[in-house]
Amino acid sequence: MLGIYNVLRASRCFCLSVETLCRPLPFVKFGNHCHLGILSTMREIKVKGSSSMHSNVSDEESHNLQSEMVNDNQSCSSLKVPEIEKKYVHHVYDAIAPHFSSTRFAKWPKVATFLSSLPPRSLVLDAGCGNGKYLGLNPDCFFIGCDISHPLIKICADREHEVLVADAVNLPYRTGFGDAGISIAVLHHLSTENRRKKAIEELVRVVKKGGLVLITVWAVEQEDRSLLNKWTPLNQKYVEEWIGPGSPRARSPSLPGSPSFKLESIPEAEEKILGERVKDSKEASTGMLRETSSQSEEDQLASNVVTNIDNQQEYFVPWHLPYHRAEVSGASASALDSGLAKKDDKKGAVVYNRYYHVFSEGELERLVAGINNAVIVDRFFDKSNWCIILEKTS
Repeated sequence: MLGIYNVLRASRCFCLSVETLCRPLPFVKFGNHCHLGILSTMREIKVKGSSSMHSNVSDEESHNLQSEMVNDNQSCSSLKVPEIEKKYVHHVYDAIAPHFSSTRFAKWPKVATFLSSLPPRSLVLDAGCGNGKYLGLNPDCFFIGCDISHPLIKICADREHEVLVADAVNLPYRTGFGDAGISIAVLHHLSTENRRKKAIEELVRVVKKGGLVLITVWAVEQEDRSLLNKWTPLNQKYVEEWIGPGSPRARSPSLPGSPSFKLESIPEAEEKILGERVKDSKEASTGMLRETSSQSEEDQLASNVVTNIDNQQEYFVPWHLPYHRAEVSGASASALDSGLAKKDDKKGAVVYNRYYHVFSEGELERLVAGINNAVIVDRFFDKSNWCIILEKTS
């Protein structure tokens, strides 16, 4: 067992060798087993009926490729997975995988349009494929998916997709392997700017020159603003764990003069009451409200709260796993014992928190700005997601 599901079962008109797929990895974890030094040689890609994807690697090219991979692996080793991602992304999706998969079947039109527009015989790499809902969407293309969650990959394998367990910030494919890449709703689960940028660089690396990469992320600017009331702003405890370069900026969860005030939308009926409380407190009102002829103190406070909501980008987003689904495995019992999840008897569910860094307008573009071999060919806002399409230039 190599930690790869069905990669050799290349259907349609493709004939792929395992050696062509991946660059060396320190290990791949598959279930309870770790396999060292797998997939260490890369020589040939053969595709029936297509000479353009056939390449022989010379000794010099092989040496350069190995040097590049050593540098890549050194770079990735410095980007170790933060504890918050292990607990509130990896462990959570492992626990909720079957239920999560049952809710993920609708294809986003923009993603479907992108995949349908690719030339026939394109090799598409899906980084963070989840339950594989986009794998095989274009029947004229060949898809390979990867995800950090073993249970989600098993779901994909059971559907006979070509998939493997892998980390989006250290993709196990050789440089220039695919014709296109996608990362759908993945980057917002990475907790530092360095890791988010590295994931983009990896997708660009593994596609050919001229290849396209589609990336989508959750946006701060949610169309349904009421959702923010259901999310928990990341508290100072977790922010403090990331102090240093490439870490989220420390944002105060309180308005000036009100240490316990939460960043939440305020219903209209409560605005006046809250405004009067603040007005009665000289200390709280000092430096927080400005008197203007066109805006009352109450309106100004509400405006400040909305502004702070927009500035907040680190959240815990709940996932409610119904009791009858949670009993399927022991993962939820373990999560409850460890405090990773909690019970909600009113809703009859085990509640998990998932970590999200929601993106502000222009943030994706800023991450790409430092990548010198890719250009943005399209950007758009769709279903409360920021999206970009990149083209690899060299």
